[in-house]
Amino acid sequence: MIAREEPTLLLVDDEPRMLKSLRDLMIASNYQVITALGGQEAVARLKESAFDIMLLDLKMPGFSGHQVMDFVEEKGIDTTVIVVSGETSFDAMSQVLRRRAYDYIKKPYAPDELLHTVENAVQQRSLHRQNKEIYNKLKASERLHRYMVNSSPDIVYMLDDKGCFTFVNDRIVQLLGYQKDELIGKHHSEIVYFEDMEQARYVFNERRTDDRVPRNVELRLKCRDADRAPKHFETNTIPIELSATGIYGEEADGKKQFLGTYGIARDMTERKEAERTINFQAYHDLLTQLPNRALFKDRLNLALAQTKRSGQRLAVMFLDLDRFKLVNDTLGHICGDELLQAVSHRLRECLREGDTLARVGGDEFTLLLPQIYGPEDAEAIAKKIINKLKEPFYIEGHELYVTISIGIAMYPHDGTSMDALVKNADIAMYCIKGRGRNDYQFFTSDMNEVSIRRLSLERDLRKALEAEQFVLHFQPQVDSVSGKIVAMEALVRWEHPDQGLILPSEFIGVAEETGLILQIGEWIVRKACSTLRSWHNAGLADIRMAGNLSEIQVEHKDFVALMIDVIKEHSLAGENLEVEITENLIMQDMDNTINKLVKLSERGVKIAIDDFGTGYSSLSYLQRLPIHTLKIDRAFVREINNTTNETCIVDAIIAMARGMKLNIIAEGVESEEQFIYLRNKGCAEMQGFLFSHPLAEGEAKRLLLQRPYEDSNLMNAS
Repeated sequence: MIAREEPTLLLVDDEPRMLKSLRDLMIASNYQVITALGGQEAVARLKESAFDIMLLDLKMPGFSGHQVMDFVEEKGIDTTVIVVSGETSFDAMSQVLRRRAYDYIKKPYAPDELLHTVENAVQQRSLHRQNKEIYNKLKASERLHRYMVNSSPDIVYMLDDKGCFTFVNDRIVQLLGYQKDELIGKHHSEIVYFEDMEQARYVFNERRTDDRVPRNVELRLKCRDADRAPKHFETNTIPIELSATGIYGEEADGKKQFLGTYGIARDMTERKEAERTINFQAYHDLLTQLPNRALFKDRLNLALAQTKRSGQRLAVMFLDLDRFKLVNDTLGHICGDELLQAVSHRLRECLREGDTLARVGGDEFTLLLPQIYGPEDAEAIAKKIINKLKEPFYIEGHELYVTISIGIAMYPHDGTSMDALVKNADIAMYCIKGRGRNDYQFFTSDMNEVSIRRLSLERDLRKALEAEQFVLHFQPQVDSVSGKIVAMEALVRWEHPDQGLILPSEFIGVAEETGLILQIGEWIVRKACSTLRSWHNAGLADIRMAGNLSEIQVEHKDFVALMIDVIKEHSLAGENLEVEITENLIMQDMDNTINKLVKLSERGVKIAIDDFGTGYSSLSYLQRLPIHTLKIDRAFVREINNTTNETCIVDAIIAMARGMKLNIIAEGVESEEQFIYLRNKGCAEMQGFLFSHPLAEGEAKRLLLQRPYEDSNLMNAS
């Protein structure tokens, strides 16, 4: 081979553009460079010339980077290998470490990082070259031996023919804490970890001579003091790589006499830490430190095999945080990441020993519950999780509430394979999403049909936006004393070409999950304001338009700007609009919601709390909100009579609203009895089938012009 005096680099990659990029970078840094397009060409170059550094890709057709490294090791070629590869699997990295690569740089690489690594490798080779020069000068001197042995980063030792120490260098003091004279004359087993004793018997006291390649074996040595051991390894041990060779002398009869063993023990702590880090990153989510999808699958497969043998049961849960995307959209991803970490911590507190919680997506988790007796065990964990998340989270100065939807699949009833259990738990979770969230649901066989219908509904929903299949219907809100229609509530309907008129309860949940609610919500606002403008132009100027808005729509960063733009576009006064929101929306991010509602209120827009009394039932926030109206939920109105608890709730809400000088609307009024009771209690406005079902735009306009409830028998009832 042709030797070179100056540092030279061999660049190996099967991608011409990558090879050119590497070549330009290294030439610009004043290195001598030779390129090889693929592994076969690299081997040919190595046969022709010597190279100080080789930058090597791993995944190459025909002849891989691993094979090139095998060739270098087999031929004893003196070159420093730096792997530059897009291969990031744990196995690939482990193989590179075992083949003694100097470093591993992942593609796409940072040029500064790569140049820094190359420079360090060059300096290390330069140091080795200097050491060789020192060796040549001191070769015949005893000082050479002492210098090399005592300055070595490795433990160097000699044993007699019985396996006892006759010599050990200074490194053993620094690494293990033993003084040299403590070990001289002691058997080598004194410092070998007991679990590795059998393996050390045939390696530590090696009898083979150096005409054969010494074996490199990994062992653990005991430290004299426990605090010397790395924190991630067994107590009081350090991992080492051992190589040894037998020493023989000539007897008078020409036979060889075994005199002892010469060995070197290299500290493997840094390499083991690197392998541990790589292994952890391969099987864990780095944000939450929870197992990832790969580790969850491994543990689930193992649990399935054990459960099949034992005859026990196990459960798989799919957990999804409700409306988490809005946290990222409104408060930013840093706040979202902190919330995920806080949620993960609480979830871990709900688990038993042996359970596995994994993060498998942005706000999605899976939970494995092995060795349970039945569904009641899984149900207990699900309830514990939901209750654990009820308390608010305080993130970056924000008070946040988190709810979670949980789907549960049981082995073997809901599936006997990993894929079936995870899929069915996922389906059950989506059923909870469609039913209102913040609950748990066991999988049932008919959910497959529901899942298929949901996918079909999502597909049709996207088409509905393009085909303009949505319409608004309007339901009157009537003054309980005069019978005057004071407002119309806009209610969205979907005119499906095959299924006919679809109510919002059947598609709003899917729209919120897919994000389509933002487009649908904007259409509702624009259409409602356009309709109101046409009514005003027809002489109905004293009518206001009310509408219930999605939580996702209100929490979007552009919500206030959209409302103001639409009001201006249709030349409406803010007083002509009433925005209905739920208690739960307020409690999700109170400060942010209040800020938005104040801005709307300053424009004259009226704010109503819809379904009041069904949410958190906390009244303290009412003092902070620019609220004008409370809407009594239809569930309380439905059961009105003189003896029910619902009546007590209605009485309390009306009294509280009057005390706070708020308008009060009862929805779901269907009977004259309900009307009279509510009016007598002081409920100012009502809405329900007693007056009218939701009407199409033309019918609603005719109703407004007719004014049918003024001076009607209903208004005169007592």
